[in-house]
Amino acid sequence: MTDSFLHKGLRKKLVDGLRAKGIDNEAILAAIEKIPRHFFVESSFARHAYEDKPFSIGAGQTISQPFTVAFQTQLLDLKKFDKVLEIGTGSGYQTAVLIELGATVYTIERQRELFAKCQETLTQMNYLPYFFLGDGYEGKPVFAPFDKILVTAGAKTVPPKLLKQLAVGGKMVIPVGDSEIQEMLVVDKLSDEKYKTAKFGRFSFVPMLQGIEG
Repeated sequence: MTDSFLHKGLRKKLVDGLRAKGIDNEAILAAIEKIPRHFFVESSFARHAYEDKPFSIGAGQTISQPFTVAFQTQLLDLKKFDKVLEIGTGSGYQTAVLIELGATVYTIERQRELFAKCQETLTQMNYLPYFFLGDGYEGKPVFAPFDKILVTAGAKTVPPKLLKQLAVGGKMVIPVGDSEIQEMLVVDKLSDEKYKTAKFGRFSFVPMLQGIEG
């Protein structure tokens, strides 16, 4: 794994672009400028890693474009030491951003191939979340409640089991929709039975699927 001056320069240019698109959380921008995104993409995409685009990471999945990663993270309103459940580890890039911001991350991936790959990548980079191979719809009730829940795949509805695992006063960021286009939702848990939901634009994610694959 080599992180050259060229890579660092491209990251700075990427961050300037994200700032111009409305990302104003300087801690998130600093994390994106620090983390080598090219470590998380297929070698054939490495020279394009700092373009604001998603790329295939195998197993029918993608690494989200940097703007989407930054936007979801900004909506999450992270505090240092927040306990975060991430649904869909994927490449591990979003996981690295959350850890860089001081969160304690519990991350679930349903694809065995990606689960093994992201574990290796993140461990080599010394980002050490709690890794789980499992069904994101089930969450991780044994470790609940979570201060924040971040879903990185498009769900048809907000999973009830995840709502139960969210702490009162906590926040879930999740893309929800029936097709290839989803609405980005922020769900605030006001009490055990009461929630407030706000919409933050339309995005396109791979579908959130049940079960374990591979």
